[in-house]
Amino acid sequence: MLNGFKDFILRGNVISMAIGLAVGAAFTAVVTGFSNAFITPLIGLATRGTGDFSKSVYIVDGVKFPYGLFVSATIAFLITAAVLYFCVVVPMAKVQDRFAKQEAVDIKAALRDCPRCFSEIPAVASRCAHCTSEVEPDPEALSLAKLPAQQH
Repeated sequence: MLNGFKDFILRGNVISMAIGLAVGAAFTAVVTGFSNAFITPLIGLATRGTGDFSKSVYIVDGVKFPYGLFVSATIAFLITAAVLYFCVVVPMAKVQDRFAKQEAVDIKAALRDCPRCFSEIPAVASRCAHCTSEVEPDPEALSLAKLPAQQH
C-alpha cells in the first residue's frame, strides 16, 4: 500500500503539478502585492478616494459589508488574467501554430461513383479503374489536390 503511494507521489506529473501550484501561488502573491501597492492607489487618486479599498465598508443597520476586499480581489484577478493571457496563452498559441504541421490532403480519400459502372473511384480520377471508362474529374477535388484542370 505504501509502495503504491510512493509511486504515485514520485511520478513526474504529480511533481510538476506541485511545482506549478507553488509558482502559481507565488505569482498570485506578486500580482496582489503589485495591485495593492500601485494600482489601487492610482485608482484612489483618479477617483479622489483614499486609495485603499481593503478598508472600504458599507454599513446597513449596523452590519458591515467590506466591499473593498472584493474590489481589491477583482483588480488582482483582472491583472493576473491579463498577464497570463498576454504572457502565456498568446505566445503558446503562436508557438503551436508555428510547429503545427499542415495537414496533408489525401486526394484518394474523396471518393465518388463512376457514372457508368457505379463503382467507387477517386474524385480526381479521369478514368474508372473498374470499367476503364473516361470520366470527368471533380473540379473541387482537383483544386484541393492542387492539380490542374484537365483539357479534352
